[in-house]
Amino acid sequence: MNCTIGDRVKRLREFRDLTQEELADRSGVHVDTVRKLEQNVRQSARISTLRALARALDVQLERLVGQATVTQRLSDDGGLIALRDAIQDIGALPGVPATGDLEDPPSEAELTASVKAATSLYWQGDYSRLSGTLPLLLRDGRAVAHETPTERVWQQLGLAYQLAACLSAQAGHLDWAYTAVERQLAAAARASDPLLEGMAVSTLSWVLLRQGRWEQAQDIAVRKAQDLEPGFMKATGPQLAVYGNLLTSAATPAARRDAHDDAMTLLQAAEAAAVRSGPVRSYGTAFSVVDVRTQKVNISLAGTAPRPDRALEFAGDIRLESISRPVHSAAHRVDVAQARYQTGDSDGALATLLEVEAEQPEWIKFQADAVATVGEMLETERRRNTPLRAIATRLGVEPAL
Repeated sequence: MNCTIGDRVKRLREFRDLTQEELADRSGVHVDTVRKLEQNVRQSARISTLRALARALDVQLERLVGQATVTQRLSDDGGLIALRDAIQDIGALPGVPATGDLEDPPSEAELTASVKAATSLYWQGDYSRLSGTLPLLLRDGRAVAHETPTERVWQQLGLAYQLAACLSAQAGHLDWAYTAVERQLAAAARASDPLLEGMAVSTLSWVLLRQGRWEQAQDIAVRKAQDLEPGFMKATGPQLAVYGNLLTSAATPAARRDAHDDAMTLLQAAEAAAVRSGPVRSYGTAFSVVDVRTQKVNISLAGTAPRPDRALEFAGDIRLESISRPVHSAAHRVDVAQARYQTGDSDGALATLLEVEAEQPEWIKFQADAVATVGEMLETERRRNTPLRAIATRLGVEPAL
């Protein structure tokens, strides 16, 4: 049986023993919108509305829009359940007897190469292949750290946990992601690596953002950036990159809280760091001026009063070919599509989403913003064109009744 956004809202509201009026009051959403969603008169709403309802219902946005949580291809050695077991490794808990069946671990060089390959899969958006290999990578990393506990090995294991946190968050499993960040922070301590610790806090900020804990997400990223703020004259590229990533991480939750001036101040500081550092690839991520500028597009669409016109102005200053990571390019274009739709350019929005889907058919199914935008378009477009219906079907968006 198909389940619409309105069906999910109604079930969650009734589970929490709220009337429609009480939900409207808690969320700040007009009761007529709640009523029409639950009656399936409306099939979707603006992303800001859905976020407000999700927070009032104490669930993640992904729960309301029906985000995909499974991979397309299965592996004998991997998959999301195997990833959960690798992150929540029982044998790693203090006081639990070890199994004593460690296989011969790979060398430090082999572990480093595997982490690099896995990072590439993540930024390509190939989540199925990554979920098939990442559980074994985590097990291998722990085995290497057990046999050869060098700081370099602990650093690589920390980066593997960073990937696990990011993939888990993308798949909607934020409790796994939180645990993976805890493991990354522990590995960073063993590696005596403050920059790896900074990247873990940046990842944690993103996880908290996905949980709707916006104030905490902003606060921890800002405080960690202050701890690691480098002297610009002597700072290395990695130092500036981690510092800039933390500032960028703080900007998004600030914008979600309608603190747009604070968000822009954070991004201006991040852009200054990027100008100083030049393009940097380090600690499993990339940092450059264009990375910061795409975030300006994103924050313009956040909060209760989005500025899609401003988002398109910022987007006009960005050359797509200068965005180095495929997934980052796709995420930026999803933002552009949302801005185009909100400014009345439905055809341009649809063309952009179809372009992204053609390049990232698996990745886009995990993006709540893309799913919500297509749902809103499907509801409001009088001209139910075939391409719109087709992408809605592929993304699992329920058709209007």
